[in-house]
Formats: sequence, structure tokens, C-alpha cells
Amino acid sequence: MEQPSSVVARWLAAGDSGDVDAFDELLHGDVVVHAPRGLSTEDLEAEKQVWRDAVAAMPDLRHEVQEVVAQGDVEVARVIVTGTLHRDFAGVPGGGKPFHMNQVVFCHLEGGKISEAWEVADVASLDDQMSP
Repeated sequence: MEQPSSVVARWLAAGDSGDVDAFDELLHGDVVVHAPRGLSTEDLEAEKQVWRDAVAAMPDLRHEVQEVVAQGDVEVARVIVTGTLHRDFAGVPGGGKPFHMNQVVFCHLEGGKISEAWEVADVASLDDQMSP
């Protein structure tokens, strides 16, 4: 498989595969990630833990990057997130249901690494898909 070229795409691919050690090369140690559902983090180790928990709850988690727009030290990715929620995660009860959700990830880069990111996700559609 071809290595994604954008930093944001490489971050998401590494997270999906459970390779949080790759985050050392992609994220600053004091990275701030703004995310919905209480998943915001304020350093690299906390971000790694969020991804460990996500992959444990959704082993088939995938962030399919549809497009990336880059300008200067900013990258923005439009993403489709899919997976099957087997365990509770971020306030959403597990139950083995598959889902898909649209997301936009907006990243500021410093020295080729992400220093701050904003994840904007359609969590309302996720709630609808997970409800009985």
C-alpha cells in the first residue's frame, strides 16, 4: 500500500493500524487535539491513549481520507470514518453495530509535525446509527 504523503493522512493511517509509536514522528510532544465527545487531548501521550482505546473498541476502525488541502503550515482533510463499535467508546455504547461518519480534520503544522488539530465529526449521525 502506498504511504500517504500528507501528515494528517499519515497520522490517521498510523492510528487506524494501532501504530501509535509512529505519532512520535507526526505529532509534537505538546500537541493539542480538539475533538468531540470528550476526546480532546493536550499532549502526545494522551493522544496515543485515545487511539489505543479507539482501536480496542473498534478493531476495524478506518479513516478514509477523501481529499487533503494544504496551504503553508495548514492541512485540512475530509474523511469518512468507518468501523464496528464492539465496546463502549466516548460515551457511545458498544453493541457490535457498524457505522460510517463524515469528519473534517484541520491541522496546524510546525516543522513538519502537527502542533494543533481540530476534529469536526458528524456525531449526530453516529448517534442515529447506534440507537436501537
